[in-house]
Amino acid sequence: MTRVAFCFPGQGSQRVGMARDLAAEVPAAAAVFEEANDLLGFDVRAVSFDGPMEELSRTEVTQPALVAASIATLRAVEDRTGVVPSVVVGHSVGEYAALAAARAASAGDLLRLVAERGRISAEAATGGGMAAVLKLDDAEVERLCAARDDVWPANYNCPGQVVISGRDEGIEAVGEEARAVGGKVIRLPVAGAFHSPLMAAVRAVQFAEMQVSFMSTVTSALETADRVPGLLVEQLTAPVRFTQAVQALVATGVDTFVEVGPGGVLTGLVKRIDGSVRTLAVSDPTDLEALAEVMVDA
Repeated sequence: MTRVAFCFPGQGSQRVGMARDLAAEVPAAAAVFEEANDLLGFDVRAVSFDGPMEELSRTEVTQPALVAASIATLRAVEDRTGVVPSVVVGHSVGEYAALAAARAASAGDLLRLVAERGRISAEAATGGGMAAVLKLDDAEVERLCAARDDVWPANYNCPGQVVISGRDEGIEAVGEEARAVGGKVIRLPVAGAFHSPLMAAVRAVQFAEMQVSFMSTVTSALETADRVPGLLVEQLTAPVRFTQAVQALVATGVDTFVEVGPGGVLTGLVKRIDGSVRTLAVSDPTDLEALAEVMVDA
């Protein structure tokens, strides 16, 4: 029997035009943007659909807009395909969309919460950033970071790809050392040092018991509703253990990963983590048709 995990992308996957075609075709998707506009005090729909990218890349805009686009995509999947996941998982801020999929809280509560997260992140982000270190194993990246007190491993994306987070000077220093031992370093288009001890806490909302299993990328374990508020606070200062979470899901029998939201980044990461699983990405109406067809044959 096919076991399906819905995956929701994190910051860096935002793009101008995200979920625009889905909202034009599926009323349930359009309604998510209408609710976001009413709740958040800025035109989430306009900046998501039309940009400019400079505005969309502002942390306090990116985080709620990306989650709104992912939830809108989820609503389109629910409306047009009827595919129900066995489990949900989100990369960093994507956990808020995953919690919407698990019915742990209303979309409105989660959008308000992620807007607060974005505001706090933007305020705390001064003087920091993130970079992906490629071609080195996790232990080597950890060793390079441990020699300093201003940079930390942040996202364990897949084997051979660890994102580091911290002060600019720390990132530059670790980057030079990584290159010297055969690594490749790419600065990421984010506004600050997320998932590091530079970050503050975020307020939690009241969460209900989940209707779909939720895999945390803080603990790489299945978690219950009572644990979610603490995990969302911890999420800001803890590494994103996406690699470990995917490996844990495969160990439970998940054989199909569906990325729900813009970017397609997670689809590539999952295939690098475990090439034996099936992956699909949904971000536009044609993807809905492809998902429905694949799942009928599953």
